[in-house]
Amino acid sequence: MSAFLTIDNVSHLFGPNLTTGEKIAAKLGAKVETRSVRAVSDVTLSVRKGETLGLVGESGCGKSTLGRVVAGILQPTTGTITIDGAPVMENGTKVTTRVQTIFQDPFASLDPRMKVGDTVAEGPIAHGLTKKPEARRYVAGWFERVGLDPVWVDRYPHQFSGGQRQRIAIARALAMQPDVLICDEPVASLDVSIQAQIINLFLKLTRDLELTSIFISHDLSVVQHVSDRVAVMYLGRIAELGPVAQVFGTPAHPYTSALFDSVPKLVLDDDELVRFDTIEGEVPSPLSPPSGCNYHPRCPLASGTCSTIQPLTQPVASLRTVACHHFEAQLAGAAND
Repeated sequence: MSAFLTIDNVSHLFGPNLTTGEKIAAKLGAKVETRSVRAVSDVTLSVRKGETLGLVGESGCGKSTLGRVVAGILQPTTGTITIDGAPVMENGTKVTTRVQTIFQDPFASLDPRMKVGDTVAEGPIAHGLTKKPEARRYVAGWFERVGLDPVWVDRYPHQFSGGQRQRIAIARALAMQPDVLICDEPVASLDVSIQAQIINLFLKLTRDLELTSIFISHDLSVVQHVSDRVAVMYLGRIAELGPVAQVFGTPAHPYTSALFDSVPKLVLDDDELVRFDTIEGEVPSPLSPPSGCNYHPRCPLASGTCSTIQPLTQPVASLRTVACHHFEAQLAGAAND
């Protein structure tokens, strides 16, 4: 199956926010030190039609930034994103509605001054997907699709629970009839009892509507449940990519293994009730990332090569790649665990 969503050598840099004094000094010819944060660095990914790609990694690794670049919210500094060959952005402007986003906090992403029905209808009316006289019926259909009573279209966001607000946010995204969904921590702010309902709704909708999606989350168990493949991100780069069963079963990158080991686990036959292994060391600053492999200061397999030469992304198996000089040793260790 060929690629549907293509992310080709995408990078995104956040430039410095200069103070008024620094801006004046720069205009007068003074040398002002500026440093940029490379939040996403040369990421290349492809997602097949109808596939869900999970995107995981520690806070600050660039997951949400990559999602916003793919969605056309942020402009890539370099690289391109295409859907079925058509660009998402041209000349710094988003030129398609085929990709939509579901955000983490549904209360923050809904306008508290607008009725939810008007919020859902606003985009489809603007882009000609429905006409204003027919908008109420159009929105009611999407409300039913996400499990909401259509009579609620005249209510305001504060009149709904967190789970209901997230269903409204999903309806708003789907009402634009997208081909691609970017789900940025869509269940992180919800009660545990509600998370399963939203996850099951997501799985049903992506299957019924044949949606392609990128599912960004810290919750590895959720990613394992909803994703076909998973990409592990570290300091702006993709460390490992592959089918969920393979990556979770035998991690090929030391960071992937350490990330999975850091998840707390209940232990019933020991003095400890919860066991987990923290990842050694601190995440380096993206202002001055390490030379060579970004992970080498924290990696138990690191060698001199790791500190000087950036590892190339290389195939491990079908649909599986890794960027590590010592992935064979890592795979051998994972197989023996």
